[in-house]
Amino acid sequence: MFQNQQIAKDIFYVGVNDRQKHKFENMLPLPNGVSYNSYLIMDKKTALIETVDIAMGDVFLRKVQSQLQGRKLDFLIVNHMEPDHSGSIGLLRKYYPELIIIGNIKTIGMIHGFYGITENLKEITDGETISIGEHKLQFMLTPMVHWPETMMTYDLTTSVLFSGDAFGSFGNLDGAVLDEAMNVDKYWDEMVRYYANIVGKYGSAVQKALQKLTPLEIEIICSTHGPVWKEHITEVVDLYDQMSRYNTTEGVVIIYGSMYGNTELMTETVAQGVARAGVKNIIVHNVSKSDPSVILRDIFKYRGLIVGSPTYSNELYPEVESLLRKIEIRGIKNHVFACFGSYAWGTAAVKRLTTFVETMKWQSVDFTVDEKQGLKPDNYVALLDLGQKLGELTKIDISSPQHCV
Repeated sequence: MFQNQQIAKDIFYVGVNDRQKHKFENMLPLPNGVSYNSYLIMDKKTALIETVDIAMGDVFLRKVQSQLQGRKLDFLIVNHMEPDHSGSIGLLRKYYPELIIIGNIKTIGMIHGFYGITENLKEITDGETISIGEHKLQFMLTPMVHWPETMMTYDLTTSVLFSGDAFGSFGNLDGAVLDEAMNVDKYWDEMVRYYANIVGKYGSAVQKALQKLTPLEIEIICSTHGPVWKEHITEVVDLYDQMSRYNTTEGVVIIYGSMYGNTELMTETVAQGVARAGVKNIIVHNVSKSDPSVILRDIFKYRGLIVGSPTYSNELYPEVESLLRKIEIRGIKNHVFACFGSYAWGTAAVKRLTTFVETMKWQSVDFTVDEKQGLKPDNYVALLDLGQKLGELTKIDISSPQHCV
């Protein structure tokens, strides 16, 4: 029934779109859905790379069967064990009981743990190669991009890289699969959001993986989410390189929480000060409205970060506190920072924000603004100065060695 799109010689796309799921990992909004990408190589022997989320398993199975046309499925290569990719392993085994599943030692352990499968498993090592006919597949371990078992598979015959979650993006594939057959503009921000929220903590591991890929001639990148990259490989790899180095561009993200508008007015004033410094990329997020995944995306993109919070029960405003924890977990580097706060009777927010920047070891503006109750003229001016000074700091490329902190 299905006419699967061909990616390269003997390689077919058998992935699926998920237009139903509201949140990825029950946390990250999917306004444009997400694809689960799987690829089938039709050679002397057949090899499937990845499965899909079990919620889409029925469609996936029918796409695989349509391509096989009665042939047996010889191999399943598992680059990544997260259930949105491994979830249909058990289903495949029911239909293809002799299927040999290929993975590294950590993959094999997870297959035991998740699915209770103990037979017909082939353990491979880093750099090992297998032949399925004309196609020769080489396996490269890339641990912590972003799970410990992750690896990539490289087809030496066609120069196609099956990269696992690396180089992936949120968003459905609306008809076309290859980037050269679509307008990819909508995927760039979603790729950054995906990286910031899923992979962002593991920049050093991504750098090691990129070094491993450097000697390879890569004609196509087949990720597990989003477009198949052929025309834009240089841009995609460069984006991952920049993000994994925590390199940023000139711009300022201002995040704030406000209950009754006082901290919000301070935020508007700070933003005006940033603009005085000539900064054009100014992004303001109200933590009570903007999704944290979007805020993290923007923090990964821009060099400056200003945080404003009222004191709440002698602590930070809870949504601000939650966001700071997400930043800390990801170990984000190469930022400049400023902060301000407000309080009704007892101050605590600015102290916590100061502790935060000390923990992150970022460069920061050498003063803060802390307002009691309504905004006063002297602090209005101070907030303008705070924003302007932070804006000026963002014009320094702190990702260069002499400016790293």
